[in-house]
Amino acid sequence: MFTFKHLEALYWVVKLGGFSQAANQLHTTQSAVSKRVQELEALVETQLFDRSLRTARLSSRGEEMFRTAQRLLQERDLAMENFVSPQLRERRLCIGVTEVTALTWLPRLVNMVTSRFPRVRVEPNVDSEVVLREKLLTGELDLIIATDSVRDDRFASEHVGRLYFDWMSKPGLVRGTRRSMRASDLMKYPIIRQQVKSANGKLLDKWFRVNDLKPAQVMVSNSLLAQIGMTVAGAGVSYLPSACLRVMADVGLLEVIEAAPSLPRPEYLATYRADSNDTFLPLIAQLAKETCDFTQLFQT
Repeated sequence: MFTFKHLEALYWVVKLGGFSQAANQLHTTQSAVSKRVQELEALVETQLFDRSLRTARLSSRGEEMFRTAQRLLQERDLAMENFVSPQLRERRLCIGVTEVTALTWLPRLVNMVTSRFPRVRVEPNVDSEVVLREKLLTGELDLIIATDSVRDDRFASEHVGRLYFDWMSKPGLVRGTRRSMRASDLMKYPIIRQQVKSANGKLLDKWFRVNDLKPAQVMVSNSLLAQIGMTVAGAGVSYLPSACLRVMADVGLLEVIEAAPSLPRPEYLATYRADSNDTFLPLIAQLAKETCDFTQLFQT
């Protein structure tokens, strides 16, 4: 089943005349736009562009798909405008996120919301999942982006994506990092970790217990940025979001360590109170799903 992400990629490539222009319009990368178009082609089992040409020119079937994409996107925007417009009089939207979302795709989400709904004033709140969950329950926040550990019968949720982590250290700190090593051997090095209240902290605690692992030394940080900085400085080994930090590995500031057994990949949700009568929140959850991308820092 294709998504609005696929349709938007096709629409803007055609409308603006190229993949790089579409990437700028959609606040993403050219490779991401190309991937969405390729996924759409696989789903409809036909080539949408004539690849014998240098320009992004549609095939005959691509013309049909473009008209379909244009129609569906127009209907979506019209439905959203008609559905929510009575509620958009100078309203606030309080969104709670963890630090990794704030450092990656939150700016892009804010841009998306404010460009589509100019009367909405977005107020982000960055904190641990435990605090965000409590603020959602008390009504201080309208919606939070957090892992599935916040699931509750009192909440409604929309899956937005998954976050991939890897063990990382300063290059050369851990021997044999080019090969897979046992997690028990990794415990010989200082472990730099986030506080227990964080999603990453809870994930590590459970992994330590299940695999009977006991780090020789643990350093706890309440800041992801501080954790990254300490790891770059060579203070120890950290379990860090790998995709968005790939650039630091590429320039030799960090090195990925393969260790088994691996940890699970947390699912991220857009969550709001199930008893809320605010019909705007499901639309924001859907925008979060379309925007979620943990692969780059400070996306706009």
